[in-house]
Amino acid sequence: MNKLSVWVCMVIFAFAAVSAVQAQDFQGFYVGANAGAAYGSSDAQTTTVFSPTGYFATTSPGAIAIAGNEELRAARFTGGAQAGYNHQNGNWVFGVETDMGSAHLHDSATQSGTYPCCAPTGFTVTQTINTDWLFTLRPRVGYAHGSVLLYGTGGLAVTNLNFNSQFTDTFATAAASVSFAENVRGWTAGGGIEVKTSKHWSLKGEFLWLDFGSFTKTSNNLTAFSPPIAFPTNPFTANWDLTSKAIRFGANYHF
Repeated sequence: MNKLSVWVCMVIFAFAAVSAVQAQDFQGFYVGANAGAAYGSSDAQTTTVFSPTGYFATTSPGAIAIAGNEELRAARFTGGAQAGYNHQNGNWVFGVETDMGSAHLHDSATQSGTYPCCAPTGFTVTQTINTDWLFTLRPRVGYAHGSVLLYGTGGLAVTNLNFNSQFTDTFATAAASVSFAENVRGWTAGGGIEVKTSKHWSLKGEFLWLDFGSFTKTSNNLTAFSPPIAFPTNPFTANWDLTSKAIRFGANYHF
């Protein structure tokens, strides 16, 4: 018997051993806590446009767009509390769960470039994304076998999203920024396993995919020279998205 067969047999035996425990009832209200890891991802793009009455030469916006194309990534600890209710009909379990916790996803990326018209002077684009917390409200549908519940889940996700794009240059101390700070809604979907260890307690592990969509923000606050001169005909536009994956483990107390 090869090693793979041994591991398969061990998994089957462990599942059978857990399932052989007196069947547990998942019916009713519960509260609990969870902890794990979250990985956030954002593709960000900052651009500007040429204007005959503006600050930039015709070749500058293209160079800025190249530097403003950045990937923001972050992996952080996540943890919080959850509460929910289950209705059990035979082996099938239908419920709803809500949770609130920390999700401190933060990353910043900086790229610099040289003006094609005016080397060696150049510019820098810095883009930063940050979230602090995560809230979800999700129906759950699962199948219970003995003390083991396998379930799928999906629903609403909400987080606070802060995004900033900062442009500066060395030609005439130009500066511009795009800022965004709002609570945003998205969706989440995933699944997990929950095991009743006693009448009142259970342990769980789950995976969630979260998608908060795409965003666009434009500002026309570019200034250059000293004292500063405004160039509103050269607006800066930032486009970015936000997705996240979370793996969480936790415990629930069932009333």
